Amino acid sequence: MAVYIPLLLSICLLFACSAFAATKHTPLEGLLPNGNFEEQPKPTDIKKTVLQGKYALPKWEISGRVEYIKGGPQPGGMFFAVAHGVHAVRLGNEASISQTIPVKNGTLYALTFGASRTCAQEEVLRVSVPPQTGDLPLQTLYSSNGGDTYAFGFRATSNFAKIIFHNPGVQEDPSCGPLLDAVAIKELFPPMPTRVNLCKNGDFEEGPYRLINSSHGVLLPPRQEDSTSPLPGWLIESLKAVKFIDFVHFNVPSGHAAIELVAGRESAIAQILRTVPNKVYNLTFSVGDAKNGCHGSMMVEAFAAKSTLKVPFESVGKGQFKTVSFQFTSISIRTRITFYSSFYHTRVDDYGTLCGPVVDNVKVFLVKV
Repeated sequence: MAVYIPLLLSICLLFACSAFAATKHTPLEGLLPNGNFEEQPKPTDIKKTVLQGKYALPKWEISGRVEYIKGGPQPGGMFFAVAHGVHAVRLGNEASISQTIPVKNGTLYALTFGASRTCAQEEVLRVSVPPQTGDLPLQTLYSSNGGDTYAFGFRATSNFAKIIFHNPGVQEDPSCGPLLDAVAIKELFPPMPTRVNLCKNGDFEEGPYRLINSSHGVLLPPRQEDSTSPLPGWLIESLKAVKFIDFVHFNVPSGHAAIELVAGRESAIAQILRTVPNKVYNLTFSVGDAKNGCHGSMMVEAFAAKSTLKVPFESVGKGQFKTVSFQFTSISIRTRITFYSSFYHTRVDDYGTLCGPVVDNVKVFLVKV
């Protein structure tokens, strides 16, 4: 019996080490601990709706006036839509919540979170993963039911990342501030160009985490650099967001995901390609509608070097698409390709929800003479 016990312990230790190694190398994906805020504070840690104490919100640290909100009608006649669950937090003047998680140094990640404004004043949500930070303006509502979901990309600079959501504004009403109702994370794998396609992530298959109970897509905030973009390989260089949509809730030309240009000329995506000067290249891409009630005359404009193509598309909301192509001559070792929508659109059944044409299957290759 004494012989078998050490052997049994060795086997158990081997399996434990294997399990730890597998967990350690498994890509990070899903909700943060208590990322949907459904683990409620203790009754002694909350007064009415205001959390009391630095650790009153389970798994999070708080600073300033942070309210724990249940979705639905509120005192004073207000209504808070909590699209991704039952509970949410509201950040008052200069308030913040934070959480530190283990990550892989040098790896690209995307945070996905549901956020909306709660008052008529202009509200901003500051997202930080030091040393990176970004201000997300919440004045523009992309959907009328409070279901806006955003993504924020960051590259880990150590083995731990402190994720901070902060309300930098000071409103006349101290209880006003952004509502945060879900926070998730996903490890991203930046794609590389290939011999058959110089465009990285041209099919948009690599992108942020999609919340399971969300059917509105994920908004990619403006002015995202390619090195930390939540859409690997691409820049969001416009004044407004673009939308990352999936095949479960929308029609996409192919694969699992695509991009919807939801704010006309104010939302654009771009990518900088490595090219050989004075060579001719072919650019092909698909244009369509997401089968989400977005009707009317659409137009996608594409730019590459000094060449431009305008692609008209008459949408009847049935998820149709077409593929187009044009040639351009590179003028340097770097060539920028850009796509944006010429017109603004809203859904015919909901004028408060912005929508637009879908872009997918972007391919760039050298034309052999």
